[in-house]
Amino acid sequence: MSLEVIIGNNQQVTEIPEGWLTALESIAHEAARLAMAHATEEDAPLFHLATLEVALVDDITSDQVHRDFMDIEGATDVITFHHGEIVIGAEVAERQAAEYGEPLAREILRYFIHGLLHLAGHEDADPAERVAMEAAQETIVTQLWTIELRERLGF
Repeated sequence: MSLEVIIGNNQQVTEIPEGWLTALESIAHEAARLAMAHATEEDAPLFHLATLEVALVDDITSDQVHRDFMDIEGATDVITFHHGEIVIGAEVAERQAAEYGEPLAREILRYFIHGLLHLAGHEDADPAERVAMEAAQETIVTQLWTIELRERLGF
């Protein structure tokens, strides 16, 4: 797979160490491979991308993107564009991580995987589809959240 993955921290509200971005980039190909193994469409966008850009954004930006592209008000966890962009709400991740007792880095990884699964054809609007997507997501997160990755992330 020759997928170029660029992960950028485009916000300053939530502290995201540079090493986390590097660690996520280092497992991005494996994450994409696992997402493709769970693809729901043979011709899903993920199979055709040359570049994937992941942007961590604040609530203000997340809300604006959510409104502009989905006509939904409010910040959200992940917005995925089939042209190869995943927008992750860093503040949403921080709140959710605290609520569920998860490390912030794992929550960000979860959102990254969620975006990849959308690119692999998964949808989550329908409750049954959401259950299937979340099962695939948690399987992949568990596979990737290894001791090696946790060490790279500083855990």
